[in-house]
Amino acid sequence: MQLDLEIARLNLQDVNVVVVFINGAPNPPGSVAQYYAALQGAAAQAGLDGNIAAVWPDEFGRTRFLAPPEQHSFFQIVDYDQLCAQINGTLRCSLS
Repeated sequence: MQLDLEIARLNLQDVNVVVVFINGAPNPPGSVAQYYAALQGAAAQAGLDGNIAAVWPDEFGRTRFLAPPEQHSFFQIVDYDQLCAQINGTLRCSLS
């Protein structure tokens, strides 16, 4: 399955982070780790450098995420709508 996902390229304390907006919590045919690896591979193939963070809103509008541990404190406090305001591109990703 091919997906075109919106992204925001951010720099957080001198670390490049590619925020990938996904529709709901990851529920891939494989594991969440495989899903995250697919996002990382697609970003690398597209020439996007930095850490990858997948984000989605929960049913209450709170930000949920998959990200490296060093970015957890940022994603725990940032509002999903604030992240959406930073969207500045798309990422094509193949999920199997």
